[in-house]
Amino acid sequence: MMSFETHLLAARDHQLLLPLLSAYGAEMAPHLAGTAPATPAAMLDLISKDPRAEILVAWRDHQPLGFALFFDLPEIVFARRCGALDDLFVAPDARRQGVAQALIEALSALGTARGWSHLRWIVPETDQAAIALYERMAARAPWRSYVLRLDPTASL
Repeated sequence: MMSFETHLLAARDHQLLLPLLSAYGAEMAPHLAGTAPATPAAMLDLISKDPRAEILVAWRDHQPLGFALFFDLPEIVFARRCGALDDLFVAPDARRQGVAQALIEALSALGTARGWSHLRWIVPETDQAAIALYERMAARAPWRSYVLRLDPTASL
């Protein structure tokens, strides 16, 4: 395993994420229902304009290897906060090097420091590599995820 570091991406550095967003969009394109993914600039614009969105990035030699887009949310049943991991992506040439695991571990440490009750995320049933990692790191939740498609052209 090669070494790398993780840290929160400051808003002034968001543009450093453009190459990863481009690769992420290309990888997700087959999962979109008849529409092309947004451009990396549009993705970045959306993230940058949302004060709730935070990005944790893994780096090696000043190059981004992967990112975790997450939200710090209220968890009303515990009257606490929780973390919601929305997107996790690792560049294809950086996979199987511990980047995803390091991002989740760093996010878990951040959540502990913030007093989160838990960190939650979803993963497509077809992503067996991610599922194998997540089942080593976390317990499967005792509930199912569902989606109500409000725009049928947005995704499958």
